[in-house]
Amino acid sequence: MFKRYAIFYTPPPGPAAEFGAAWLGWDSATGRRVAHPEIPGLDVAALTEVPRRYGFHGTLKAPFRLAEGAREAELVEAVARFAEAHAAVTLDGLAVGHGHRFVAMRPVGDTGALNRLEAAIVRAFDPFRAPLGEADIARRRRAGLSERQDRQMLEWGYPYVFDDFHFHLTLSGPVEEGEGRHIVAALEPRLPETLRGPFTLDAITLMGEDAEGMFHQIHRHALTG
Repeated sequence: MFKRYAIFYTPPPGPAAEFGAAWLGWDSATGRRVAHPEIPGLDVAALTEVPRRYGFHGTLKAPFRLAEGAREAELVEAVARFAEAHAAVTLDGLAVGHGHRFVAMRPVGDTGALNRLEAAIVRAFDPFRAPLGEADIARRRRAGLSERQDRQMLEWGYPYVFDDFHFHLTLSGPVEEGEGRHIVAALEPRLPETLRGPFTLDAITLMGEDAEGMFHQIHRHALTG
C-alpha cells in the first residue's frame, strides 16, 4: 500500500527512460537510485533534488490519497480499463527549455488531443481521490493561485488542470533564467533521438509514493483504444 497515487506519462524502457533516470538520479521503473552524469560546471544532484522523487515523467493526474473505502486493486483495474478505451496521442515533438522557473521538456505544436486526454483522466479517476486536507490547501494557496485555479484545486485536488494544464517532463528544480540557459545547453546534446522528433504519448502509468516520498511505477498501461 502506497501513501499516495498518481497517473503519469513515463517513457517506455529504452534511451529516453535511461536518460531521464540518470539525469534525475531515480529510476521509478526499478525503484533504484542512479548515478548522475558528470557535467563540468553543473551540480546535477543539487539541480534535480526537487523533481528526483517523482522520476522522469509528465503529470496527467496529480498525486492523491485514496478515498475512504477505495482500494488499490480497484484503481489498478480502472487504469487498465481506461487505457484500453483511449488512443495514444502524437505530438509534433518536445523541446527543452527554461520556463516558469524550471527546466523541462514541453510540447511543440498543437496539444488539443493531449489536453482532452488529460481532462478525461482527471475526471475518470477523481472518485478514487480523498479530499485535500487543510494543510495541503494552505500550501497550494501560497503559490498565488488565480480564482479559477483555487476553485479547481478544491474541486479536483489540483489547481493546474483543464485550461491550466501544461504538459511537461521536469528536468530541474527552481532555477534563475541564466542558470536555466546553462542547463539547457548542457542537456541539448545529451537528449536521445526519441525525445527530439515526433513524440507519441503511448501509455499512462499508475504510480505509487512510498514511505520515503519516492514514486514507483506500479504498472505502465499502453493506450490501445
